[in-house]
Amino acid sequence: MVFFLPSHLSSLQPGIARIHQILLNYKEAKQNQPSPPPAFRPSPPLSILCQQFNLSPFDLDILLLCLAVELDPDFYQLIPYPSPNSNHVYPTLSLALSAFPDASYSVLSPLHPLHYWQLINISPSYCISVSPVRLDQHILCFILGDDSLDEQLLGFVSPIPPTSSFCTLSSTHEVLVELLVDSWSAPSHLSPLLQLSGGDSTAKYRIAFETSCRLGANLRVMSVASIPQNPQKLQQLKKRWEREALLRNCILLLDCDQLSAKDSFCDLLFSQFLENIITPVIISSREPLETKHRPLLSFDVSPLGYTEQKTIWLTNLGPLANNLDGQIDRLASQFNLSTSAIQTACLQYKNQTQQAEDSPNPDLLWDYCRNQARLQLDDLAQRLDSTVTWSDLVLPAQQYQILEDITNHLKHRAKVYQDWGFSGKGSRGLGLCALFHGESGTGKTLAAEVLANHFRLDLYCIDLSAVVSKYVGETEKNLRRIFDAAESGGAILLFDEADALFGKRTEVNDSRDRYANVEISYLLQRMEAYRGLAILTTNRKEDIDTAFLRRIRFAVTFPFPDASSRTEIWRRIFPPQTPTEGLNYRKLGQLKIAGGNIRNIALNAAFLAAEAEEPVMMKHILTGAEREYLKLKRLLTDEETRGWSC
Repeated sequence: MVFFLPSHLSSLQPGIARIHQILLNYKEAKQNQPSPPPAFRPSPPLSILCQQFNLSPFDLDILLLCLAVELDPDFYQLIPYPSPNSNHVYPTLSLALSAFPDASYSVLSPLHPLHYWQLINISPSYCISVSPVRLDQHILCFILGDDSLDEQLLGFVSPIPPTSSFCTLSSTHEVLVELLVDSWSAPSHLSPLLQLSGGDSTAKYRIAFETSCRLGANLRVMSVASIPQNPQKLQQLKKRWEREALLRNCILLLDCDQLSAKDSFCDLLFSQFLENIITPVIISSREPLETKHRPLLSFDVSPLGYTEQKTIWLTNLGPLANNLDGQIDRLASQFNLSTSAIQTACLQYKNQTQQAEDSPNPDLLWDYCRNQARLQLDDLAQRLDSTVTWSDLVLPAQQYQILEDITNHLKHRAKVYQDWGFSGKGSRGLGLCALFHGESGTGKTLAAEVLANHFRLDLYCIDLSAVVSKYVGETEKNLRRIFDAAESGGAILLFDEADALFGKRTEVNDSRDRYANVEISYLLQRMEAYRGLAILTTNRKEDIDTAFLRRIRFAVTFPFPDASSRTEIWRRIFPPQTPTEGLNYRKLGQLKIAGGNIRNIALNAAFLAAEAEEPVMMKHILTGAEREYLKLKRLLTDEETRGWSC
């Protein structure tokens, strides 16, 4: 019998022909005749199998036997019946042990490479040696040259995202690639696990991809969220991946960005999946994770610096950067985006340039960067959309001056920190933190909205009820997520009623006091390092921890407005399109209330006037004032309404 394979599989022909001759001799009871010459050059896939799984010539003959019956149905004619009671012929280990040279009974052990690596499958039976043997389907496809992923890994393992392989590698990250390559270049029985920690997932993916390319390996990604918690399924997944990695020279990038070092699942993951894995693994995590026994080298992937971001902006914009009038400096100073995000922004701007007859608005780049930052923060805090301007804010001259100082710091921080070298002295103390303190309704939140609108930045109000947790460590974790997300866009963070969160540290009387003080210390550190503007508002300045006060760069007192200030607030409270008639702002200023209450009264009066189909008049304001005072549990005195003509 002569069996011819297609030309692209012709390298398998000598091995199958050898098995054919061995079985022919065995079937004709010519075992004493010399076997066909064993020397033949296995095909590249077979060579990989033998090398990676330490297969003997006898093991290779078993694989060739199973391969032959898969490729040629007539090959069964050479196989004897496995037992006298059998009605079918099929390959068995008993046949291999009887017919093949150099046979070894170790093939019956479950730890034998053919079984351990699941290269062959044996149908369940009362006797393993006479049970049907066949090639694992994926191994069959691998021998035949198919490069598809193992079907049992689908849903667990995926290729690297295209954006991660094409984005530019910064100089800082280039250094990390060299360190990772060197870590695996030295010969070792068990290579160390490598860990990339930081918030920029795209950068970590790009570093891992470049590392695998320089090592001549393929990179595949597995999310920790997809890993089964069942020990048996987890062990099966680990073994299946190791087989795939050995066959196709793969490195695994294990995405643990959603995993915290304090998560209980972390122990299960590392003890069962990573501790004994024999193939290379790179871990991607937001914060460093630890292993109990396995060597783990951790590398911090820091965000791109000002100079690196500026270089990426200029490189991707090309000649268009010359028309942006210093906008690149502001973008690199204000936002902290990944390389891929910057490249995408530049691509969108170029497309707008090609489609527009006139030069596109440079603010398109700014708005794109804001939107990128919003994607991370909108789920963590409340965004306050602001349209108010400086003309809506009524404050004494001294308070105005301090707010102008804040604007100057925000406006010129790129020049001072970068061009003038202050950032080279260290990142500590470069954060901009302001304390707005005063009674409720005196304009603290309004001032924050004015600053946000002036600089076209997003303002996020932190909900303390959602941040502070009774569980140890949870408050710190929640705040870390907020600060990490806010860093990318330099958003203005508004901690309302901050004395509840930034209050004085207490004496340590129990474990809860100790952890509360740890949370405050963590907040001190993040406030100092935060690149954006953080505003704390409180009406109880005396309750703020003094350690915070030392680190606050600006403190603005919002006084209760006097009569002249209240008069000015009334002049500005109604929009220009609101119809009014006979309003006496000086007399309205007699109402001894804060600006927030004035706004409530004006709004109520406007609805009353709209219902009556009249312009807003003093009588509507009087009714609105009575209802506001009732809410405040105060009496509207004759002194406050003296001279009103309603």
